[in-house]
Amino acid sequence: MQTGPLCRIPHMVEEGALPVAIASFTLFAASQVATPGPANMVLLATGARFGLRRAWPFVAGVALGKQLIIWPIGFGLMTLQDRVPLLFAALKWISVAYILYLAWRVAGMRLGHGKAGDTPPGFVAGLVVHPLNPKAWALITTGFTTFVTPGTPTLQATATIAICLLTLQFILHPLWTFAGERIAVTLAGTTGERYLMWSLAALTVLSVLFALFGGGKPL
Repeated sequence: MQTGPLCRIPHMVEEGALPVAIASFTLFAASQVATPGPANMVLLATGARFGLRRAWPFVAGVALGKQLIIWPIGFGLMTLQDRVPLLFAALKWISVAYILYLAWRVAGMRLGHGKAGDTPPGFVAGLVVHPLNPKAWALITTGFTTFVTPGTPTLQATATIAICLLTLQFILHPLWTFAGERIAVTLAGTTGERYLMWSLAALTVLSVLFALFGGGKPL
């Protein structure tokens, strides 16, 4: 790329390959988007509480929120990491605090489609999930540094990454939400309900801790 994220991950795309290794990146991204993480745990819990139909604005916000990371990273945001380290350190801990808040909310949810007066989280609430999700930062940074051929125009690389991820998210995020709805049908009102929600909250916390301290440091 001419400009873009500078990360200490070596390029793996050989010269002469496509500007972006789309097939390889799509497989890698699918393995990340489809697996448990803060966003998917919150989607699962939201689906369990409100059902997919009522949760659609939230799902759309979560899917589009990743675009708020992709484009700044593609155009060089990560080059500021060495120059303004305190900014990125602050962002990391804000992310931790937000994910812990989400986990607390998940732990307190109960299954079923909510009472008549209950309001599901909306589009804006979904929009901020990925910008404060360390796993999303790690995925996108790895996408640029590993699957984009050096010299690729910034706009081309960024648009390709953005389209691939948006497509995967609009397929996989609703599936996680629908899975939550189906789980609610089985467990609502049973003794397993509380254990499920606490387990989802614990997985949310563990996934962000792994992204920050075990699976590389995206921020």
